[in-house]
Parts: sequence; C-alpha cells; structure tokens
Amino acid sequence: APLIVKQIFQVIQEINREQKMTVFMVEQNAFHALKLAHRAYVMVTGKITMTGTGAQLLADPEVRAAYLEGGH
Repeated sequence: APLIVKQIFQVIQEINREQKMTVFMVEQNAFHALKLAHRAYVMVTGKITMTGTGAQLLADPEVRAAYLEGGH
C-alpha cells in the first residue's frame, strides 16, 4: 500500500503542475498532503480551525503535535 499511496501523490502533483489544475484533496495522511499542498486547511468537526500554506502548517507546533507526532 505505501507504494500505491506514493504513486497517487505523484499523479496528483503531476496533474497540478502539468495541467495547471487545482486539486481538492481530503486526506488523513497529513504529512504527505501538507508537503504537496500550496494551500491547506485543518478541519475539526466540520469547521476550519487553521489555514496556511502546506509549509506553514508543517512548521506549526500545534499541527505537528496534533497530526504529525509519531508519524514524522
């Protein structure tokens, strides 16, 4: 399954880069999704609680503690 996930993320990135197409993604793998995202939103119980670039959210201590601890 990790190989398939990697391939899916590569295809999404290619679509975005080559076709200049926006891709809306709902993904539980926060680390990989945020690495790929130009713009990202964190939702809790259906409400947006944080927004920023993928890099900003990856660097945010709250996001790291809540979604990335133990994963990366």
